[in-house]
Amino acid sequence: MKTRIIVGVVGLILLLAVVLALPSVGTAILVAAMSVLAVYELLIGTGLLKHVRIFAYTSLMAVLVVIWSWLGIQTHYAFGMVITVLYLAALFTELLLAHAELRFSKLCIAIFAGAVLPFLLGALVRLRVPVHGRVYIMTAFLLAMVPDTGAYFVGTFLGKRKLCPVISPHKTVEGAIGGLAVTILAMLLYTLLLHVVLHFRVNYLYAIVYAILGTGASMLGDLTFSVIKRQTKIKDFGTLLPGHGGILDRFDSTSMVAPVVETLLLLIPFAVK
Repeated sequence: MKTRIIVGVVGLILLLAVVLALPSVGTAILVAAMSVLAVYELLIGTGLLKHVRIFAYTSLMAVLVVIWSWLGIQTHYAFGMVITVLYLAALFTELLLAHAELRFSKLCIAIFAGAVLPFLLGALVRLRVPVHGRVYIMTAFLLAMVPDTGAYFVGTFLGKRKLCPVISPHKTVEGAIGGLAVTILAMLLYTLLLHVVLHFRVNYLYAIVYAILGTGASMLGDLTFSVIKRQTKIKDFGTLLPGHGGILDRFDSTSMVAPVVETLLLLIPFAVK
């Protein structure tokens, strides 16, 4: 537990230093590196697809998807089309060359690792690029981390009923409710801070909606990757972060929360200036 806390605190400081102190390209480089590590953990680490060339194509695609997020997915639509077509062509070629051994289901896993997952994580980059991107990316981190932390402490002291014992035996209903309550409070305080200190125009009702949907997204991401670990019979995706596991162990919630925050900001922005 001590190692987990130390690594968590140091990692959080370094993460915030990159995304808040450096320009948006720093966040793009960080997310691109995270995406390549996630590809390795998902394909090689789980043993789902040990194919060198497909791993190389998928890693390159992951980086290009993050670059696309940084450039602007709407203004550089052609770039996204080109890399997608070339990536799929490379995968289909590999399927033709090794059709007797390589299953189509394995290619679907590669597509998820190389295109879908980096697009989800790339929401962090897309949140950081705008003028007030630091505020929005902090919203994503808050909604990704607070629910799990709140659920852990509330569940430790009050948890009795198992939430999903087969997938994640330590999670409890009480912990989930406590995590939601803590997240609503944290989101309201963050919104108040933006209003008082940075003079944003805010909507507290929208902030509560963010907290509710963000908590749901956090749990969904966490439990989904827990299912993958159960099905592949591994404890952690990696060992990069002592006490936490790999990139996918630490950023499983973020992969769902970040695009949810991005979507909510388009529909019902809780803070504008």
